[in-house]
Amino acid sequence: MITIVDYGMGNLRSVQKAFELFYRDVRISSSPKEVLSSNKVVLPGVGAFSKAMEELQKRDLIGPVKEVIKKRIPFLGICLGLQLLFSESEEGGRVKGLAVLKGKVKRFEDKDDFKIPHMGWNKILQEKPLQAAGILAGVPDESYMYFVHSYFVEPEDKAIILCKTDYIRNFTSGIHRKNIYAFQFHPEKSQRLGLRIIKNFVEL
Repeated sequence: MITIVDYGMGNLRSVQKAFELFYRDVRISSSPKEVLSSNKVVLPGVGAFSKAMEELQKRDLIGPVKEVIKKRIPFLGICLGLQLLFSESEEGGRVKGLAVLKGKVKRFEDKDDFKIPHMGWNKILQEKPLQAAGILAGVPDESYMYFVHSYFVEPEDKAIILCKTDYIRNFTSGIHRKNIYAFQFHPEKSQRLGLRIIKNFVEL
């Protein structure tokens, strides 16, 4: 069973439909028990960091999400689901995240001719040492993916960076550590190559 964590934020149905192209048993659930009994777990999300942490806490999902990661169950974070893995975010002040990974979530600085949020198609630039990580198999370097975000992650451990993207600055758009994979872009909205990433995750 692949469980898509429902904490009241995000385009859950479109994520589910993308996964169902490659796997039959895909569930959207806010049940801590179902999350813990899953073969793979997906944490999607759009919206405010602080609100997301509140909703995860309210549904008693913080412990199960951390336990899944600790047990080395394959885990995929999408957009806000990437940001929540880190220590804290500047969004709404200084808000603590899940702290599974060390680092901060920062807002893009204002710059002439660049709109915030960063919205639309942009290239991912793969970090060479991690190209064999599996999740990007069949996805060429400089492939275009679909983004919608105003904040980006800044990991302390640069070795976890899987890919970067240029917009206002060169920011981290994907990470990989052990059983954790997470992307700032939306693979479920990124057409053929985005679906290839989802297929790769299903087949891990």
